[in-house]
Amino acid sequence: MADENDNVSSIQIDGPQMHLDIVTISGLFISLVLIISALVVGGSPQAFVNPAALMIVVGGTLAVTAVSYMSEDLKKTGKIVMDTIFYPKRSASKVAEELMDLAVLARKKGVLAVSEFEDELQNDPWIKEAFSYLVDGFEENQVTAILKQNLDTSVENARKSAGILRRAAEVAPAMGLIGTLVGLVQMLSVLKEPDNIGPAMAIALLTTFYGAILGTVIIGPLAAKIERKSKQDMLIKELILAAALSITHKENPRQLEIQLNALLPAEDRIIYFS
Repeated sequence: MADENDNVSSIQIDGPQMHLDIVTISGLFISLVLIISALVVGGSPQAFVNPAALMIVVGGTLAVTAVSYMSEDLKKTGKIVMDTIFYPKRSASKVAEELMDLAVLARKKGVLAVSEFEDELQNDPWIKEAFSYLVDGFEENQVTAILKQNLDTSVENARKSAGILRRAAEVAPAMGLIGTLVGLVQMLSVLKEPDNIGPAMAIALLTTFYGAILGTVIIGPLAAKIERKSKQDMLIKELILAAALSITHKENPRQLEIQLNALLPAEDRIIYFS
């Protein structure tokens, strides 16, 4: 907590810390281990390995999904998936406190005083970008337009990536069904050859199995995680936008505290002024 009359002599911005999303990796690992364990307990796990079925489901899912989107969108999706697994973790309440420090500094010494803490601002690229516009003297409408555009772009990229994964999660079971039909047709064509019925039946059943695992266990949860992370990133950027606009309006930092708490979830709200 701080008193409104306190002198701001230092600013500390911790910035995001890179974290490995153990929950996502553990969830995928445990799910696959449980499935594989069930196969092993059944006594014949090798019976569930079929290259032809894998080719139909995995290759078909990738191909059909790729046809549905532009190459630029697919490239961004790969990066966003990796950023979801190994991601910069931010505390919304911590960011709010850092923004309050900057707002108090700008209120007491002017916006240009923020530039004295450029090394600290380097720790958080989002805060640095927003406050660089203020220090450079951009007009309020310019700052608003730029930050809102950045926010919209970030949200749109995440939405597209989640949409691509959801599309893939829909395609995977459908490819499994196609594989099932292929296997059944092959089986019917070799009814007079008992030795060939088994492999055809394996393709028919395993493609459905692979499609369900790929869509439900792997791709679907990743899409949900991207959407969740996008909401967290959007909250941080909304906090930064609110702080930047408050400073351009030369509002009392107490007003900014109220605005930030209105954006924050109840458990993350701050009490900055004593």
